[in-house]
Amino acid sequence: MSLLVLASGSHSRRELLGRLGLPFHHHAPDIDETPRDGETPCMLAERLSRDKARALAKHYPHHLIIASDQVASLDNDLLGKPGSLDATRQQLQRFSGRRVRFLTGLALLDTRCGHCTTHLDLTTVDIRTLSPEEIEGYLTKEPAIDSAGGFYMEKMGTALFERIETTDPSALIGLPLIALCRLLREAGVNPLLE
Repeated sequence: MSLLVLASGSHSRRELLGRLGLPFHHHAPDIDETPRDGETPCMLAERLSRDKARALAKHYPHHLIIASDQVASLDNDLLGKPGSLDATRQQLQRFSGRRVRFLTGLALLDTRCGHCTTHLDLTTVDIRTLSPEEIEGYLTKEPAIDSAGGFYMEKMGTALFERIETTDPSALIGLPLIALCRLLREAGVNPLLE
């Protein structure tokens, strides 16, 4: 089996990949995540996942590099990681009672041949109508300033939800495992047979 590398510093993504029972290394890539002019949320999520994988290619020349990136959008506006408590509060206030789209890009780069396969997963989340007290309560318990959307789905963030529509629940956490298993099988790595 080719050695797997997860191009991420995210604990949640490492935990998700660990569910597959395959040995892997992880290495956080250093890329510019600034959206380009005219780039849609779909285009950005796919590009960033590819860029993350390619950023590690020279360090891992005989590996399968897994990379993922997620962006949130509301009313076609691209929403990044809030970065501060105040920005997270504003984002959650804006989401209250609304449907938010989360686009999770996935890339699998085989550095032995340079082939990169991508996948884009769409998850929609209906956020409950949140009172100011609920938003403050969430921010006190779990200030998710470094997460697209301003919440952690794998933790208390689900208390903010009314409903989720997805083909892969792991995508909202940041790594679509169903698609990843398919891409790995296509690359010759079957988690059930390794």
